Amino acid sequence: MNHRIAFVTGASQGIGRACAHELARAGARVFAAARQQDKLAALVDEIRAEGGQCDAVALDVTSRESIDEAFGKVKTAGTVSILVNNAGVTQDGLAVRMTAEHWRKVLDTNLTGGFVCIQKVLPGMMKQRWGRIINVTSVVGLSGNAGQANYVSSKAGLIGLTKALALEVASRNITVNAVAPGFIETPMTDVLSEKVREQTMQRIPLRRLGRPAEIAKAVGFLAGDDAAYITGHVLNVNGGMYM
Repeated sequence: MNHRIAFVTGASQGIGRACAHELARAGARVFAAARQQDKLAALVDEIRAEGGQCDAVALDVTSRESIDEAFGKVKTAGTVSILVNNAGVTQDGLAVRMTAEHWRKVLDTNLTGGFVCIQKVLPGMMKQRWGRIINVTSVVGLSGNAGQANYVSSKAGLIGLTKALALEVASRNITVNAVAPGFIETPMTDVLSEKVREQTMQRIPLRRLGRPAEIAKAVGFLAGDDAAYITGHVLNVNGGMYM
């Protein structure tokens, strides 16, 4: 991935942070984007200490103004060749009591924000006739999950977006794929109670939660030349939880 520019959203922690490390190790110049600037600064230091290239970019994917500003800064470095749409939030609750605000926040962050980021990188990718777009969806976007109508809808929407876009841009040598993690050891799952964790473990044939680095490896594969003939695909990395 030497000379490739990669842009990773939600890069301050968890899966996004691991993806930034993985792409930097592969030789890409990584722009790590998120709202938490202190965590991004630490990430930049880590990657540079390993000999990689990384810059921090402030980004709120629910704000078109913020997205425009972030990609404007990256433009001075060159064309984004790899986009990893990883930013995501949850606002769980039963559908009967879900507020419009909680519905909108999750869809705006997980789905609409990703789509707007795609719109920002597509012209450059089409012009250079090379690109990799990887959307980080979720096992629940395939299987469904009670109490997460908003989150499941956003992640299922990313899968639909992946397939539609793959058809649109394949002629320009741009691949569009998705990675669907199962339950991963991240701040998002740290809040689960011990009871829920045990119940979740019983649903996973490998009997453990995944690690962010394991998702990053899948993202790194899809972002590289070895995956040049794969597009419109959803790669499940879930320990066998959904087959």
